[in-house]
Amino acid sequence: MSIEVLNTLATGLQEAKGNLIASADVKYGELTLVSTPENLIALLTFLRDDVRYAFVNLIDVCGVDWPEREERFEVVYHLLSPKLNQRVRIKVSVAEDQPVPSATPVFPGADWFERETWDMYGIPFTGHPDLRRILTDYGFEGHPLRKDFPLTGYVEVRYDDAAKRVVYEPVELKQEFRNFDFLSPWEGTDYVLPGDEKAAK
Repeated sequence: MSIEVLNTLATGLQEAKGNLIASADVKYGELTLVSTPENLIALLTFLRDDVRYAFVNLIDVCGVDWPEREERFEVVYHLLSPKLNQRVRIKVSVAEDQPVPSATPVFPGADWFERETWDMYGIPFTGHPDLRRILTDYGFEGHPLRKDFPLTGYVEVRYDDAAKRVVYEPVELKQEFRNFDFLSPWEGTDYVLPGDEKAAK
């Protein structure tokens, strides 16, 4: 999509509903609108219902974690307008445990996307019809895509043949973490790598 077309779209949206849009930015060939939780549903409804734009397809809802920010999380919505053959991204920033209104009344397909965002980041959605975990186990501790979540997790789950049930145990690493030197060249080393003797024949 050309920059001129996206800039025209951004200007039109700001003129029509500038009170709902904190900022509009075109970068890397994409239009991003920044809004607030209070204005989110009104903005999504406008983008869907206005016949000039008709962003009727909700492609994705996801989270982004910025631990150093006061408003730690961004909830990101991606919409598609088949009529214009254009996409738009809407971002909303929230603090930890600050709820975001559910987009399911506007886009029923947001149901599973919001459940995934809740499961992975712990961002709550008010008005969601069934906000529970979708990718992790119901007894899972924490939210694995938060940047402060430990790499090994808290517990591991496995089926125990002796107990004939699923058991939860502390994480046990079968091998140490390995540090790979990705800048080391394969060629020109002073040492012989396993298998080099076969290549020389």
